[in-house]
Amino acid sequence: MINLFLWFNSMKRLLFDLKISRPGLWFPTIWIYLVPFGNEEGFLNTFPFWLGLFFVTFPLNYLVYGLNDYNDFEADAINSRKGNYLFGAKARKEQLKPILRRIALVILPFFIVFTLLSGIKMLLLLVLMVFVNIIYNFEPFRLKERPPFEILIQSGYVLTVFFCIQLNGLPKLPWQTVIYLGLFAFQAHIAGEIMDIEPDEQAGKTTTAVLLGRKKSKILMLLLLVVESYLLLYWFGDWVLASFLMLFSVWLILDIFFIFKDRPYTNEQMVFFGYAINASAILTMIWVLYSAKLLMIQ
Repeated sequence: MINLFLWFNSMKRLLFDLKISRPGLWFPTIWIYLVPFGNEEGFLNTFPFWLGLFFVTFPLNYLVYGLNDYNDFEADAINSRKGNYLFGAKARKEQLKPILRRIALVILPFFIVFTLLSGIKMLLLLVLMVFVNIIYNFEPFRLKERPPFEILIQSGYVLTVFFCIQLNGLPKLPWQTVIYLGLFAFQAHIAGEIMDIEPDEQAGKTTTAVLLGRKKSKILMLLLLVVESYLLLYWFGDWVLASFLMLFSVWLILDIFFIFKDRPYTNEQMVFFGYAINASAILTMIWVLYSAKLLMIQ
């Protein structure tokens, strides 16, 4: 009976940790990790590929969102879209007390294995990943509340592609690809900020979306989508991915000026958008791997 109770508590804690890692928001790290494999053959048969792919799902996102939740429990407590595997846990302060130790226990074994596999450059890269998340979340930096730096620091997501290259021994990416991936990270973050305007305001948290308001923030996101679409055509000649972003831009224009305008989304609508974004991410991942367009400059 005691063993069953311990097992139940362990499973409950593991599921809570999984919820903290926000599986519904794993797509940016997975998407970026896969980009360098566009011109490769046989990578599905290699151990480093699968180990790296697993790392950029739960472990890396547990680090990213665990540190975020550790410092944001007040805003999360009044955020109605939280408390699920799509958008993350709604945790009490006492539940988050052991989170730093648990993050270390999850991350450190990977640091050791990746360093043994890929050398000191990998260790420095992993340390940089942690550093970016520290200055984003903790004082005296806490860039998450210093607009527009909370958006610009999202370029740290691009470190995932350098992690992939170092671990799998892949060729360097064109600098244009790195720029595009940075814009992709900016756009994804702004979308989250737009959904969180009300709880962030109530918690006294300052973000770019809070400062600009919902409509102007959507226009900023629209401008990023237009720039991304142009660069996809001009640099890579990728009509498929560019068309997808242009279609998204058309939807956003309808959203801004005709449908939602300045009204917040309901929880049901945000859940629908979350699943739609994940579905589109899977489709575009397949295209990016199949076409390798993001690796070929015109």
